[in-house]
Amino acid sequence: MNFLKLALCVCLFLSLSLNAQTKEITLEDIWSGAFRTERMDVLHSMKNGQRYSVLNFDRATRSTSIDIYDYKTLQNVKTLVSSRDIPELNYFTDYTFSDDEQKVLLVTEEESIYRRSSLGYYYVYDIDDKTVTKVSDDKIQEPTFSPDGNKIAFGFENNLYVKDLGSNKVTQFTFDGEKNKIINGIADWVYEEEFSIVRAFDWNVNSNKIAFIRYDETDVPEFSMDIYGTELYQKQQVFKYPKAGEKNAEVSLHLYDVEKDKLSDIEVDKAYMDFYIPRIEWTNDADVLSAQFMNRQQNELDLWFINAETNTSEIVLAEKDNAYIDITDNLTFLKDNSFIWTSEKDGYNHIYHYDKDGDLINQVTKGNWEVTNYYGYDEDRKTIFYQSTENGSINRDVYSIKLNGRSKERLTKTNGTNSASFSAGFSYFINTFSSATTPPEYTLNSASSGNLIKSIKDNDRLAQKLSEFTTSKKEFSTIHVNGNDLNMWMLKPVNFDASKTYPLFMTQYSGPGSQSVANSWNSTNDYWFQMLAQKGYVVVCIDGRGTGFKGAAFKKVTQNDLGKYEVEDQIQAARQLGELPYIDANRIGIWGWSYGGFMSSNCLFKGNDVFKMAIAVAPVTSWRFYDTIYTERYLSTPQNNPDGYDDNSPINHVDKLKGDFLLVHGTADDNVHAQNTMRLVEALVQADKQFDWAMYPDKNHGIYGGNTRKHLYKKMTSFINETLGDKIKQPKEEEKVESNIKG
Repeated sequence: MNFLKLALCVCLFLSLSLNAQTKEITLEDIWSGAFRTERMDVLHSMKNGQRYSVLNFDRATRSTSIDIYDYKTLQNVKTLVSSRDIPELNYFTDYTFSDDEQKVLLVTEEESIYRRSSLGYYYVYDIDDKTVTKVSDDKIQEPTFSPDGNKIAFGFENNLYVKDLGSNKVTQFTFDGEKNKIINGIADWVYEEEFSIVRAFDWNVNSNKIAFIRYDETDVPEFSMDIYGTELYQKQQVFKYPKAGEKNAEVSLHLYDVEKDKLSDIEVDKAYMDFYIPRIEWTNDADVLSAQFMNRQQNELDLWFINAETNTSEIVLAEKDNAYIDITDNLTFLKDNSFIWTSEKDGYNHIYHYDKDGDLINQVTKGNWEVTNYYGYDEDRKTIFYQSTENGSINRDVYSIKLNGRSKERLTKTNGTNSASFSAGFSYFINTFSSATTPPEYTLNSASSGNLIKSIKDNDRLAQKLSEFTTSKKEFSTIHVNGNDLNMWMLKPVNFDASKTYPLFMTQYSGPGSQSVANSWNSTNDYWFQMLAQKGYVVVCIDGRGTGFKGAAFKKVTQNDLGKYEVEDQIQAARQLGELPYIDANRIGIWGWSYGGFMSSNCLFKGNDVFKMAIAVAPVTSWRFYDTIYTERYLSTPQNNPDGYDDNSPINHVDKLKGDFLLVHGTADDNVHAQNTMRLVEALVQADKQFDWAMYPDKNHGIYGGNTRKHLYKKMTSFINETLGDKIKQPKEEEKVESNIKG
């Protein structure tokens, strides 16, 4: 009997082994969601520090719920609210608690505006009496509880309002809002895109004052896009978009006293000519507002403390940089109004502690590595929690350190990408871990030691499913190019034979401070790269100079010369890879999206002796066409630095095109306007250069919706096969060249 069982097990194992890794990844698999990962959505730690909430979606009933879990047991303690119990809405897509967690704000029927902004119908659910109150009959923006939970401030049609949840009285307190002219408390397009904010108003701790930024975009030039739709005539979307060197919105600070129903201006004691206000935040003092002012060049930043009662102000911190200063959300005020700040001033991004007057108390973290996320401060244990690259620039780990910079401890144990969500009180953290070989895993860990307490969720089913497909190992290494060791990964065909030669396909993004070579789980494009490897391509990704997480000098070397050093690195890397015995130097291609499309275009034009083909999706083709905040941060204005704008813009190098070029754009791209592609097309035509191109009607910078993405990737895959070919050639006759790739 035991022998029979053993024989059956052996047969089953052999059967599974024979069937394992026999499937090939297809575009249909990728875009049908076959490789979708399980996630934990909208995780919120409850104030008691012992429980957390998660947004769950029930596919069977098409309903959503907020479920409460216990940290220790990981059991679902209760369902706080379900859309099935609220007749007013069929579902909700996000939620926000009031500070006392007695009310929760639910949103439904969200309607996207730009990348981060949206409109929606909002409801307040009272947890005690289970009543539901609609905030407004209109779709509104950024509703935010007052700290006492009794009021909500929100934006509607460029004006600001406050709703008293006790009386249901709504008070409008700005009246000059007008589309494409004045915006109160909600960021304009360029602030939203480049400073990553939508809500530009903030409650003080006493819930009696609201500070907000006013944007006067009256003189900002307008950009228009045709929206073709399905009607007989197209419509036009017109919005304010300041291109490099053009006029920005004029910004000003204002204060609304809720109790007195009084509006006033906030002044600072310095005359700024042309400036940004990228962040405002009330301190723990109900009368003291912090505001960050930045010059247009973005290499000087002043942190102001403004007394709302006396209307006096002082600069508590002033930073300068030879290149630029990044804006973050890491400013944290402690009980004594001292504050935590992150800065690159010593060459790497680190944590600093300042007193309430702006005098440095201590540099908390130090070293030739980057702090990549600041999680918070435990007042009781005087401990800061953060994420960093201390374990290698392609990895992320979670650390704790005392406020005085001592007793640093690595809390995560496994190499890869670790990201933490801490409980209130910092007793626990839920760690999200993934690597190039491990799909996302969610675990409960001790915040004091980092030790694993329990596993919460994994993606073992996805890993099992992937084991049925032909996949290649992502090999991490560095390649020495132009005097620098650049991070690289490589995918080789599963049946790779070093005695044969293969076409090389390079992928990259390369934008300032970005990272594409990371030890983390697959993005959607990674499955496409796996599919290309199946077809016989070697796929490579390299982060060249200008990319992030290797120090300020490495990142900011491209200042005033975007597209010079990054392009030189990709071209030289391709040239060196082409010398490898298993790479066919006559079949090297490159692609990229957005900044990556700017790069791939330049690489094909300037590196016409190296690259046979390139694909550029939604590329910037001249920096003169892109927005002020992003472009001027790295290039100054075109008036001050015309050569920096023109020397490395693809539109000025079309005469060099020799290889095959595919150009793709969405006609409703509000970010990188289709103007970029249209002007490049015209330049190519006038230079008598042949190329392929595709425009996707009414699609934005992401080019998605319905069948769009699959169609795009089919087109790109066909183009790669047609131009690089997928047949494996025999060994090169020339002698084997020594590799300069370090493992």
